[in-house]
Amino acid sequence: MKDERSERWSDPAIAEQILRSFRVWAVIGCSSRPWRASHGVSRYLLSQGYDVIPINPKEEAVHGRVAYPDLRSVPPDREAPIEVVDVFRRSDLVMPHVEEAIAIGAKAVWMQLEVWNEEAAQLAADAGLLVVMDRCPAIDHPAMVGSGSP
Repeated sequence: MKDERSERWSDPAIAEQILRSFRVWAVIGCSSRPWRASHGVSRYLLSQGYDVIPINPKEEAVHGRVAYPDLRSVPPDREAPIEVVDVFRRSDLVMPHVEEAIAIGAKAVWMQLEVWNEEAAQLAADAGLLVVMDRCPAIDHPAMVGSGSP
C-alpha cells in the first residue's frame, strides 16, 4: 500500500505534535455502533479530554454528542473551532473531506490506519495543514502523550 515516500506522511513527530497541540477533533465517519473503529477511537479521545465532533450523515448523535452530516454543517459560532479532521473513510473518498477541512480552517488532517491518499495529503500540506496518514490517535496517544493529558 505504501512506498518509500510513506515516512513523510506517517511521521510520528507530526502525530505527536497534533496530539499535543490541538484539542478539537471532528471525526469523519464517526459511528454509534460500538464495534466500529471510529466509535472506539472517538470514545478514547473523549476519555482523554479532547472535544470530539461526530461527522456522519447517517447519525443523529454519537456518545451523546450531536452528529453533523459534514464539516460545513458544524455551527461556526462554536466556542472552539475544529482543529483536527480525523478521517475514517476509504482512501478514494478522502479528498472531499480534506477540501472541506481546508475550507473551514482546520489545522491538521489525520487519516486513520489503512487510509492513504497522497494527493489529498499534498493538498492539505500545501494549504498549511499538518498531515498524518495510516496512523491511529488511540494507539499513538498513550505512547506519545500519556493517559489523561492531551
